[in-house]
Amino acid sequence: MVRLINAPWCRKSPIERTPSVHTVTMASMRQQPRIASPNITSHWLAQLGQRFGIHYHFESSDMPRQPVATGHVHDVRLPQGMHLTLSGLDVKRGYTSTSYQSVPWFLSVILEGTVHLQLGKQQRLLQAGEGVCTHFDARHPLTVHHPVQTRLRTVNIAVLTTAPLGLPTPPDASCLHCWKLPKALCETLCTISEQPPSLWRQALVWQGLALQLIGLGLPERLTALSEHKRLSTRDRHCLTALHSRIAQHPAEPYSLTALAKEAAMSPSSLRQKFRACYGCTLFDYIRQVRLQQGYEALQRGASVQQAAHHCGYRHASNFSSAFKRHFGFSPHEWKRSSV
Repeated sequence: MVRLINAPWCRKSPIERTPSVHTVTMASMRQQPRIASPNITSHWLAQLGQRFGIHYHFESSDMPRQPVATGHVHDVRLPQGMHLTLSGLDVKRGYTSTSYQSVPWFLSVILEGTVHLQLGKQQRLLQAGEGVCTHFDARHPLTVHHPVQTRLRTVNIAVLTTAPLGLPTPPDASCLHCWKLPKALCETLCTISEQPPSLWRQALVWQGLALQLIGLGLPERLTALSEHKRLSTRDRHCLTALHSRIAQHPAEPYSLTALAKEAAMSPSSLRQKFRACYGCTLFDYIRQVRLQQGYEALQRGASVQQAAHHCGYRHASNFSSAFKRHFGFSPHEWKRSSV
């Protein structure tokens, strides 16, 4: 598994992509260009990790300038709240990725090669023909070790919202569920992943395959939302509108009471239904969008103080603390590394 998703979750973050996931259009199915690099360096991965909340640790090497890997990473944006990343790498130096940004569900399938997973006290060696379905967050990050190997091919799927497909809400605790792919499906994935991308046909094919993987990979013990928590069409419409408004104006001084009134729900109902729909709490989502906006302000050259005010924080110290909890490094550390 190559945790380049969130390059994946995310050439924007999961938060940035979700406002339009309920509308199935050809634009939402358009592929992203393949990222091909003969030399995937530690610097390239570190920059990627800074944007997507992934911390990388690289094994020492007798040749410090040796690339970490060679190969490609390819994103396919899908409708219904899914984002898919394909990768094919020759790993030259072993490395470990620790992912902090959360989505309701993340699935990864190994077509060739091996990786070692750790989530809390759970550990698992994942080999070719096996998959994992997991839910994690900043408090319980997912750590993946990629050993040196000549061929590592993976299919990664980020489920950005559970509502469009009627999927179960992830549990409050982190979870790691491993499973074996049917042989025929594994062979199909290997064949399709080798085909050159097109503007639309490949997205249709991968949409169907992604649905199969989600259907097979979700833990069996999970059940759909109970009747009293099921979301009506009206609920989904109100939540989608609220979700989009927050994504577009994250710096506003939101309160639960005002947002509940806007959504025509009680505060407790809004809390429950928002988490059921998007797999995170309402204010976790607001914080994530604000921090992503703050990160982009830093990229444009803003000072830490300017970035904090831009995304709705009154005090730079509060922004810096939240930023480090979310991304794993502080704004000042990022600015020093980007010089």
